[in-house]
Formats: sequence, C-alpha cells, structure tokens
Amino acid sequence: MVRIVRATQVEIESAVQALRDGELVAFATETVYGLGANAQNPAAVAKIFEAKGRPPNHPVIVHLDSPRFLHRWVREVPEVAMRLAERFWPGPFTMVMPRAANVHDVITGGQDTIAIRVPAHPMA
Repeated sequence: MVRIVRATQVEIESAVQALRDGELVAFATETVYGLGANAQNPAAVAKIFEAKGRPPNHPVIVHLDSPRFLHRWVREVPEVAMRLAERFWPGPFTMVMPRAANVHDVITGGQDTIAIRVPAHPMA
C-alpha cells in the first residue's frame, strides 16, 4: 500500500514501524528522494531491488544517523575516513569502504565494499 504523508511525529513513528516490519519507506535526502529499507534485514533490502527493477549487482547506500555506527558496517575505518566524516557528515557525501563480515551480499551487490552516508536531512 502506498501512502504519502506529512512528516508529523505520528507519521515518522509509523514509518519507523514500517521499517522495523520489513517494509519500504520513501524519504527525502538533501539531494533526492530515496526508497529505504532496514539495512539489517536482507529480505527488506531485496524489496528495494524488486520495486525498482534494480540489478542485484548494483549496491545500495546504507544511511546511518551518525559515524559512531560505522564499525557495524565497515571492516576497518581508516583514519582518513574519520577525518572526511568529521568534515562532510552529516551531508550529501558517500564513502565506500571495505564491508564488515556480517554485511549481507544483497546490500553490497556481492562486492567487498559498502557505501555509507550520514545524511543531514532530518527525514533521512
């Protein structure tokens, strides 16, 4: 079911619950609208590929609310990446780094790297 809603607190909570339930949510970023899923749920991420007709070898970008969660997604965070994060995050800047062992192939398109972004837009 598709619903377009204003970003009231109730609707934000509804979107969060939809993500927890494995559903997709469209949201704004600083640059584009995105289609998002819970990145910790491979079946939910697979729905993005299905909905968009996206080839499975085209990775998605994982959005985090803070660089403090990088260690959950990235095998090793280089010092230069932390300096870049301090300078450009939050904001429309994506870094590609070696993925952590626990990251599912559906997110990375089977590649050894992962794309990470910390958007500045409050809805992202």
